[in-house]
Amino acid sequence: MPTNVLLLRSPSEDGGPDKYEEAFRARGYRPVSVPVLETVHKNLAKLSEVVRRGEVLFDASEDTTYAGVIVTSGRACETWRTVVHDLSSSSSSSEATHQAPDWSTVPFYAVGAASASALFSIGTAYPSSSYAPRDIRGGAESGTAEKLAHFILSDLARTPSRESKTLLYLTGDKNRDTLPKILNEGGLELDSLQVYATQASSRFEEDLKSVFEEAAPEPAEQWWIVYFAPSAAKAVAPTIDKYFDLRATDGHSTSAKRAARIAAIGPTTLTFLREDLKMEVAVVAKTPTPDSLSGGIADWDRNHGP
Repeated sequence: MPTNVLLLRSPSEDGGPDKYEEAFRARGYRPVSVPVLETVHKNLAKLSEVVRRGEVLFDASEDTTYAGVIVTSGRACETWRTVVHDLSSSSSSSEATHQAPDWSTVPFYAVGAASASALFSIGTAYPSSSYAPRDIRGGAESGTAEKLAHFILSDLARTPSRESKTLLYLTGDKNRDTLPKILNEGGLELDSLQVYATQASSRFEEDLKSVFEEAAPEPAEQWWIVYFAPSAAKAVAPTIDKYFDLRATDGHSTSAKRAARIAAIGPTTLTFLREDLKMEVAVVAKTPTPDSLSGGIADWDRNHGP
């Protein structure tokens, strides 16, 4: 009977097969991915006001437009899309279309191809909206925050006629200072606005129960639980402890809970599981790849038996 593998992560959303699940199935396991975190919008009203007015958020002295908008994730793109939808759908927006700012002339700087594609899709979905981004820059050639920062400095240096030196920076709740530091040192100012946050999934326990019901595994069956990040591990710790016997290191539970062994995607997660959650981790992937992770677990099972 195949061993169950609970992958504490969101499955692939690109329409293709999930590489982690494929790797485990190829080795005879029964994998399932369950999302641990969810994204919530923040400051929608404030962002909506910025988009509607088209003026610098924190400069009350004069009407100043932004030199650009910085987007570093698909979640930030989704928040802008939500605002575009709301403004384009509202009657007040329709009545004032002739006065709406033209965001098509404002450069949107994106980290990586995925974020650039998400921004382009807004314009495709709202072809007549002046709130939708049209001028997308960076993308594949700026796949990191550091690369994007240097790209922005170089790009704006080629357009000295633009008066504003302020960019709108859409952020989440976890941000490094790499990009702001480089841009500030280059003479640019940022209006940072948090537009999303990640939190523990409100559906995690419900989704986990569905896994038990749909796959119909018995409590006596073998389980592996794979952790991909410290934040995710902390978020689901109470629920995992409720349904699994994590102290059953030999793979056999003495309680009514499902026995489970623990695996980590890398050393940072491993350290958190051991030192903060006091878990006994059986496997840590040598490299953070589907093949390394599934291979490590398969090797452990081969050497230790079911």
